[in-house]
Amino acid sequence: MTPVRKTSPLAEPFRPLDWTGLYPPELPKSAVPDHVAVVMDGNGRWANQRGLTRVEGHRAGEAALLDVVAGAIQIGVKHLSVYAFSTENWKRSPDEVRFLMGFNREVLHRRRDQLNEWGVRIRWSGRRPRLWASVIKELQYAERLTQGNSTLTLTMCVNYGGRNEITDAVRAIADEVAAGRIRPSAVSEKLIQRHLYVPDLPDVDLFVRSSGEQRTSNFLPWQSAYAEMVFLDRLWPDFTRVDLWGAIEHYAGRNRRFGGAVDAPSESRGSSVADPE
Repeated sequence: MTPVRKTSPLAEPFRPLDWTGLYPPELPKSAVPDHVAVVMDGNGRWANQRGLTRVEGHRAGEAALLDVVAGAIQIGVKHLSVYAFSTENWKRSPDEVRFLMGFNREVLHRRRDQLNEWGVRIRWSGRRPRLWASVIKELQYAERLTQGNSTLTLTMCVNYGGRNEITDAVRAIADEVAAGRIRPSAVSEKLIQRHLYVPDLPDVDLFVRSSGEQRTSNFLPWQSAYAEMVFLDRLWPDFTRVDLWGAIEHYAGRNRRFGGAVDAPSESRGSSVADPE
């Protein structure tokens, strides 16, 4: 394979996927989730426990993200979506918001070549308004640089809110209905899907949150309708690929029914049930 040319003088030295010497559990391909969504929570608490600033906690979380991306590739995950900055994060202090904007930009700049070397395709999901132009520029550059890769798709959710995503999609459809381009009766789940930020983002199979908190925090609600949830009591800077693999093993042991009953005979599933009256 031809080595990837570095596009930034700030790029970190390249690492092999298995730089830790750790290897994933052996699971059937069918047991590995196609799409894993991760809420990277706990940076602030991690810093507080060590007498550090919240900023230092966020910086420590960068290594965890890189490790989890490598671990996802090793075990065979094809889509990984991470909550990098939510629309609710604007409520934080101006100093922290400024740091997070710059930090997201810097991480993309430093790590894009490494991710490209691993065959990762980077995509962005989120709103443009309020997001720094310099962050948008880095996201779009990373998207162009890695658009031909197919080993793993890493969706960076920056300035993202799930309710906002659905609202924006419905508003766009309403505009098309008002303009006469779409009949109201043509509105469907598939049509809404086509108006989401990343229309071809597959449904989430496994939803993981670090830090012990047990909530989804407005992350990918449309895509996570039937996701299996795993909440891990580990702060994000301490999170590793081993934690990801453990969550996937939990997922592999679950029976996903998608609304059906465990003991329903297969031939009866999906058949019509008429009102006897």
